[in-house]
Amino acid sequence: MIGRHSLELALPGAAVGAVAGAIAGGLTLFAGQSTGMAGLAALALATPLALFGGLYSMLLAHGVFRPGTFGPVGLYWMAAFPVSRLAQEIMSPTGGLLEGVGPFLAYQAMIALGFAIGFLWLHERLMPHWLLRRAGDNPLAQDLLDKYLRFARIVRARKSARKGGK
Repeated sequence: MIGRHSLELALPGAAVGAVAGAIAGGLTLFAGQSTGMAGLAALALATPLALFGGLYSMLLAHGVFRPGTFGPVGLYWMAAFPVSRLAQEIMSPTGGLLEGVGPFLAYQAMIALGFAIGFLWLHERLMPHWLLRRAGDNPLAQDLLDKYLRFARIVRARKSARKGGK
């Protein structure tokens, strides 16, 4: 069973995924869909993105991912984003699967890298604030906060070295 400490740390990733899915789903209004269809599309995308976002946060807390790295996160979303879009397309069909599942998933995997950049950017800004709030009661949060602080010190040292070398 997943512990309370892990679930607490899932919240920032789940929130980023849910908001991104709701916004993207809401954009179907601009494509001429009805309000009901747009709501369904938003919910159908927000739900799997929230689940995958929360899973990312938990994997980060357990050391599978490291703060400040993009490559593994990009690969993660190249798998998770197409699955999320497929779920959305099944629950709220817009005709995206007309050319077949393979081309659909390949296209979504390409788009996933852009999503991963945005997800990671926002996640890296929310997670440390959440960790500061939870670190006193949650040992996983304290451990992850320590990793973020070490990463910040490394980045600061590299920037100082570059400035000193000029």
